[in-house]
Amino acid sequence: MENRKIRRIIKIVCLVVFVACLIPIGQACRESMQSKAQQEALRKMTEVSKEHISQEREVAETGEVSILENGGMPETVKVEMSAMSQAGADNAETSAVPQAEESMTTGAESPVMLAKYVDIYQENSDLVGWVSIEDMKIDYPILQNADNEYYLHHDFYGNDSKYGCLYVKNQADVDTGTNFIVYGHNMKDGSMFGDLDLYQKESFYKEHSRISFDTLYEERAYDVIAVFRSQVYNAEDDVFKYYQFYEAGTQAEFDDFYNNIKELSLYDTGVEAKFGDTFLTLSTCAYHVQDGRFVVVAKRIR
Repeated sequence: MENRKIRRIIKIVCLVVFVACLIPIGQACRESMQSKAQQEALRKMTEVSKEHISQEREVAETGEVSILENGGMPETVKVEMSAMSQAGADNAETSAVPQAEESMTTGAESPVMLAKYVDIYQENSDLVGWVSIEDMKIDYPILQNADNEYYLHHDFYGNDSKYGCLYVKNQADVDTGTNFIVYGHNMKDGSMFGDLDLYQKESFYKEHSRISFDTLYEERAYDVIAVFRSQVYNAEDDVFKYYQFYEAGTQAEFDDFYNNIKELSLYDTGVEAKFGDTFLTLSTCAYHVQDGRFVVVAKRIR
C-alpha cells in the first residue's frame, strides 16, 4: 500500500515536471511562428503592384504621389526628404514617401523610392533597406533607429521580441559610407542570421556567393569577399575591430580593413577590392569564444 502511494507521488511529480518543461518549449514555438508570420507578411508587402508602379510614374512626372489612407480616400502629398534614422521617431508613425534631397535650383532629378518598399515604409519609417540571399532564410528588412539597441529586442512593429530585426547602427550610412554593417540574432530555428554560419564551409559559399541588398531607392548586388570569426573586444585591446570600420577616408584606412578581413578569412574567395569600393558586412553571434562573432563581408559589384 505504501509503495503504491509512493509510485503515485512519483508519477504526479514527473507529470508536473513534464508540463513545466513543455511550457517554455510551447512559448518558443509560438514566438517562432509569430516571427515567421510577421516576416512573411512583410515580404508580401514588397510585391510590386500596379498601384505602386503608377505611383512611381506619378512621382517621376509630377513630384507628387497619391497615398491611400485607411479610409480609402487618396491624399496627394509632396515628396520630401525624410531622415531614415530620425532621433526619437515614433515607429508606428507613418510618413510621406521620402526622396533624397536635391537642390531645386540645380534641376537635378531626385531618386524615387522603389515601388515595392512604399507600403512597408509607411508601416515603419525606420526602414533603410532589404537583404536577401538566394536559397537561404535570409530575406528581411533592415532597420535603423537612434537607439542602437532597439531592434535587438523589438520586432518590426515595435513589440518586444527575442528575435528582434536585422538592423544597422545610427552611424551607418547607406549612401556614402564605405562599410554598411548589418547585425542580426543567430536564432536556433535558423531565422534572422541563424543560418549565416553556413558560410563557414567553402562549398556552401561557392553556391551562395552573391548577396542582394536594396536601399529604398536602388537594387544592389554584392559578392562575398571574406568570411571570418571574430569577437567583441575590450575598448583598450589593440586589435582589429571590424565593427568600428564605417568609412575609409584614406588609402591607409581602407588597406587596414581590407588586409585584415583577407587575412582572417576562412578561405580565399578570389574576390579583390580597391580603394573606393564599398562593402556590406553581415554580423551575428558565434560561440567559439566569449562574445564571439561570425562575419560575412561582401563587395558591391553594382
